[in-house]
Amino acid sequence: MQKKVLKVNPNDNVIVALMDLRAGEIVHLDGADYTVLKDTKAKHKFAAEDFAVGDHIIMYGVIVGKANQPIQKGEVITTENVKHESEEVFKKTGDLGWTPPNVDKWKDKTFNGYHRSDGQVGTKNVWLFFPLVFCENKNIEKLKDIFENELLPKKEVSYKNFLRSLIEEKSVEEVEDQSRNENLLDNIEVKFINHQGGCGGIRQDSELLAKLLAGYVNNPNVAGATVLSLGCQNLQVDIFQNALKEMSPNSDKEVLIFEQQKIGTTDKMFQMVIKDSFEAIKRANKIERKPAPVSKLSIGLECGGSDGFSGISANPSLGIVSDIFAALGGKTILAEFPELCGVEQELMNRCVDEEKADKFLSLMKAFEKSVVDAGSGFDMNPSPGNIKDGLITDAMKSAGASKKGGTAPIVDVLDYGEYISKPGLNLLNTPGNDAECTTGLVGAGATVVLFTTGLGNPMGNPIAPVVKISSNTALINRMSDIIDVNAGTVITGEKSIQEVGEEIVDYIIELASGNVETKADQLKQDVFIPWKRGVSL
Repeated sequence: MQKKVLKVNPNDNVIVALMDLRAGEIVHLDGADYTVLKDTKAKHKFAAEDFAVGDHIIMYGVIVGKANQPIQKGEVITTENVKHESEEVFKKTGDLGWTPPNVDKWKDKTFNGYHRSDGQVGTKNVWLFFPLVFCENKNIEKLKDIFENELLPKKEVSYKNFLRSLIEEKSVEEVEDQSRNENLLDNIEVKFINHQGGCGGIRQDSELLAKLLAGYVNNPNVAGATVLSLGCQNLQVDIFQNALKEMSPNSDKEVLIFEQQKIGTTDKMFQMVIKDSFEAIKRANKIERKPAPVSKLSIGLECGGSDGFSGISANPSLGIVSDIFAALGGKTILAEFPELCGVEQELMNRCVDEEKADKFLSLMKAFEKSVVDAGSGFDMNPSPGNIKDGLITDAMKSAGASKKGGTAPIVDVLDYGEYISKPGLNLLNTPGNDAECTTGLVGAGATVVLFTTGLGNPMGNPIAPVVKISSNTALINRMSDIIDVNAGTVITGEKSIQEVGEEIVDYIIELASGNVETKADQLKQDVFIPWKRGVSL
């Protein structure tokens, strides 16, 4: 039977409504009775005690807000009576200690992945087309149309097959069978990305974009790449090549670069690009999946469209996943620095040394200062959807978001554009923005991204599968076409956080072997949006 209310941490002074509660309703929790003073929607919180002005609101055992007016016991917590507040952090003060989980179930498990010469193993085999500058976006789009229509007809979306069935007066099934028979390459995907950078902004933005694009080429999900350059842009070819060489000095991946101003006419360039790329793609198609230990997986951890249940069901389930992979020797990456506000002390204490802790705090402070200098602040992070569904302060949102990182030690702290190298839990400096975060996680080496959501988000990535995990069952019932795993069973009491976490681990192994496909990949929800940190000139 589902509980009506929950206190996340014994030290909390707010209680979470797990279902809609009526004004005057009496609820029971931990031997005490609470009278709900106002109608309280599921996912929202009410006061477990009386608050005076200035009293701290505690949830997940940490400060998540401050009362700015008197709040009675049983009264709902809102943006009107509570403001953002978090603990002050100065330095690493100790170690939290860690007992690794039992991973006997998975220690001998393998997945069938794509082995690269540098020892990395991909979950996909992608040939990637991208520009160094936005001036080449249209040419990338033309190449996308050419290759997707002629080289990989089976990849056409169902709506195109539906239209073709009407034109040819055939059933959709006949058209799909015909497309499958026409397919020339069955062991590779061809993907295309574009962006708005590479020139016009500050030089540092182009250098950062070079690192990001190098990370995409270095990601083991990528077999090789075709790169278009105009010639005169800030992001020169040698800047990109140097970024790739610094990231992977001995890389032997095929990277074909075409500079339009050197080649001449568009027609001449397109003939060169198509011919050379097709031959390279055929070679990459010969790479086959082979068994690899699950320790070769790199898992990105993210949340987006979060709700009041995200930090109670989906995010801690990812924490179980992260701890399991850390114990197995795999890599996990926790990002979204604005959504780690208020839990800095815990994360610093989990860093393996003071150098990592200091880097984390330095990046956090620099990020927050840049936001304040722009006239805003981390307290503005919760979106209208977040607030509507119970996340009323950034610290409250952050305390739940950080649960994705589990309890393992933090082995490394990376700035945006840096690439993971250490097994275990890594922190990556990215915005909370869903698209920019996912883009950054994959650029840092994530071969699978786990994306929790309480409100729903269809976004995927061009080269890495993005697994959507719902925090509540109502979401998967309403938007079943975009959700892969339901963690809402934790809220209803059907399953424990441990059980859902272990199910996600098993799902990842099947996904990494190519046995299942994410909903985002089925819908071709490829999104690539780099984080632009400077101004435009």
